[in-house]
Amino acid sequence: MSDTETPETSQAPAQATAPENPHAAPVRQLARSMTRASLLFTPPFILVCIVLFTVLNGLHGFLGALVGGVLAMVASLSTLGMMKVSAGQDPSLVMLIALGGYAAKVILLFLALTLLKGVTVLHPLSLGITMIVAILVAAAVEFAAFRKARIPTIIPASN
Repeated sequence: MSDTETPETSQAPAQATAPENPHAAPVRQLARSMTRASLLFTPPFILVCIVLFTVLNGLHGFLGALVGGVLAMVASLSTLGMMKVSAGQDPSLVMLIALGGYAAKVILLFLALTLLKGVTVLHPLSLGITMIVAILVAAAVEFAAFRKARIPTIIPASN
């Protein structure tokens, strides 16, 4: 160390962190917008299904619709969670997360429904219809949120 160097200046500069992928922030913003829309519009439809199936099928309908609504919301929100997590990743990793997450979600839903098949306290039609309604509504409001978002699809690299 020379006379002009201080301990702070003699050390090698700290390694700079890699710049974040320019697509990460817009994707996270889109995921937040889609999550907000899904949480705002899907639960009322689930609630309508719960009330309808409670009136039609009593406690069994209530429990079936409740379980169907919960399963559908978990499936929908897990997709948006994967979107947030993979936002800044390499495109090939994003594809792996998307396809792997989709496959895992389908397998887990199949497993859950298989395990619930013999549960007589749940009305199966109430469960199934509520799941279908919730998944379709969630997909529709997520699509609408995507269309409304003013996020560019292609973000040119700044050099």
